[in-house]
Amino acid sequence: MSGQGPEWSGMAKLVAQIYAKSDAEPFREPVDWKSLGLFDYPQIIKKPMDLGQVKRKIETGKYGAIHDAAEDVRLIWKNCMQYNADGSDFFILAQNMSKKFEDKFAKLQKDLDSKSAANGKGNSSEPTLEEKRTFAKLLYKISKEELGKVIVDLDAKCSTALTKNSAEDEVEINVDHISPTVFHELMNFVKSCADSGGGGGGRKKKSAGSRP
Repeated sequence: MSGQGPEWSGMAKLVAQIYAKSDAEPFREPVDWKSLGLFDYPQIIKKPMDLGQVKRKIETGKYGAIHDAAEDVRLIWKNCMQYNADGSDFFILAQNMSKKFEDKFAKLQKDLDSKSAANGKGNSSEPTLEEKRTFAKLLYKISKEELGKVIVDLDAKCSTALTKNSAEDEVEINVDHISPTVFHELMNFVKSCADSGGGGGGRKKKSAGSRP
């Protein structure tokens, strides 16, 4: 459940800081396209988003990971730039807000990784291409139960790395979307499983039923 731990207090503070900026006023609540006469807005913007909604979703634990919350914040700027003409006041405002957010979010991630490494809980260095390839290969060598644990951990700590296919009741792991700290944690786990001769027959796809 989100809303717990230093990452969530940090993310809530970051969103509150962005929300409090005077330039954020147009992004705090849903676009009232009816009163503004923007009748083409629903046709152009398929998934509206605003800072107030992000704040509430963080407070009520609707996100699985801070990266999910960050994607919703990015959607706010993307929607604004998609609807408004390049070079317009609102387009430029969204660009500036996006830069401020990304700077703050990058700092938050760096601080969290530093704390994690300092506590001996993880390695925050970016995994190499070779490490990613090794990780992918090891997933085929561990048992289905062990693979299930990998997916449960990813769902809790870095859900953006999972692509869920509800039609086929499967989950696919995207190694490139796993955060460095989580990657190294899981790499150590799958290595230990493979070294101990874990059941084999594991696959990169797994039934979605393994969610916590």
